[in-house]
Amino acid sequence: MKKHEVAAMSKQELIDRISELEDRIADINFFKVIELPQNPMVFRNSRRDIARMKTQLHKLNAADAGKN
Repeated sequence: MKKHEVAAMSKQELIDRISELEDRIADINFFKVIELPQNPMVFRNSRRDIARMKTQLHKLNAADAGKN
């Protein structure tokens, strides 16, 4: 997911997407014991996407706090 895609998301979309990706990482880690994933880069990419989204969410929350 690119920066501009994350920047275009609303707060609720970010929160929903973060929870989806965290669940996905948990599932992959669980099934990793049974069988290795076909694409091991999915861990890195998912973690980075979560970090980007949390950063954007933090920026949005800070902007809202600054307005009040």
